Amino acid sequence: MTDIAIDIQKMTKLYGSFVALRDVSLSIMDNEFFTLLGPSGCGKTTLLRTIAGFEDITKGAIRLYGEDIADLPPNKRPINTVFQQYALFPHMNVTDNVKFGLLRLGQDNATANARVGEVLELVQLTSFADRLPAQLSGGQQQRVALARALAPNPKVLLLDEPLSALDLKLRQAVRLELQQIQHETGITFIFVTHDQEEALTMSDRIAVIADGQLQQVGTAREIYEAPSNKFVAGFIGETNLIDVTVTDVSKGQATCTLPNGVAFNCPASDGARTGVGHLSVRPERVTMTSPAKGLLQGTASRQVYLGTDMHVEVTLDDQEVVTVRVQSSENNHVPAIGEVVGLNFEAGAARLLAD
Repeated sequence: MTDIAIDIQKMTKLYGSFVALRDVSLSIMDNEFFTLLGPSGCGKTTLLRTIAGFEDITKGAIRLYGEDIADLPPNKRPINTVFQQYALFPHMNVTDNVKFGLLRLGQDNATANARVGEVLELVQLTSFADRLPAQLSGGQQQRVALARALAPNPKVLLLDEPLSALDLKLRQAVRLELQQIQHETGITFIFVTHDQEEALTMSDRIAVIADGQLQQVGTAREIYEAPSNKFVAGFIGETNLIDVTVTDVSKGQATCTLPNGVAFNCPASDGARTGVGHLSVRPERVTMTSPAKGLLQGTASRQVYLGTDMHVEVTLDDQEVVTVRVQSSENNHVPAIGEVVGLNFEAGAARLLAD
């Protein structure tokens, strides 16, 4: 069996003249927790629905463990989906909700009951087997929906923003549960979200999508620390985008001129070019020093207290604003508003983007 669970090649999806997905090629590995991340309307749910078979593709190919499934109806694909709305049967208890699909697949009652017991134990709901959905919390209902999807032993499980209806603390707890369940079952999970923190904390790899096109695919660390373009840098966490003039790009390195005329060497993304460009540097990778020792100089113009951190906004001479994240500590100096400071970047932290 191939190690690639889902292989998508040059896939396009049109709704009339509207291009929902454009020339998407993507390989998702067996036993991977893979996340499709992007803003609302970017195409991530459409991509998930084409994998499930709920949407036809206009052109291209989708393969499941090497088998072409583009023409297979949803009920013939060994793929299950957990939706944003859990769609539990309100008149059935937890056991019957989970068992329903197994009986539809032709399992006898005893076999189905045994499997229900296994998956309820997996999602820690054994003691809730006789309860109705209305007697469960939102997090418990989400786990019932997950158990129902896992019960038939799908090869791939699709999760379409399943945590969006939960409050923050419950979302954080369920994230850990989903990771543990994926690890224990070995099933390939494909998770859709617009929440960057969810994607960064849960995923083996992430595909960032915008306007129906893949922007970047990589691990959470790769996406965060080495964004390929302005969209990825700005969408994943916080970043500073600094205008520069690029005089040379070669072998992944660039020579740039900063706004104050200082020459600066830095890593460059694939596709970066000479001319006008943008450096991306995360706020926590910018350090403050005396004006004479900084690559850049500016004036502290705003402070934002965030508990563990303090954000200091520094306005440069050309009126660009650079945000610096300083850990809240008595040992860290926070400049007063109006104080002139120098700014440096940690080694390798500033990156020339492709666009």
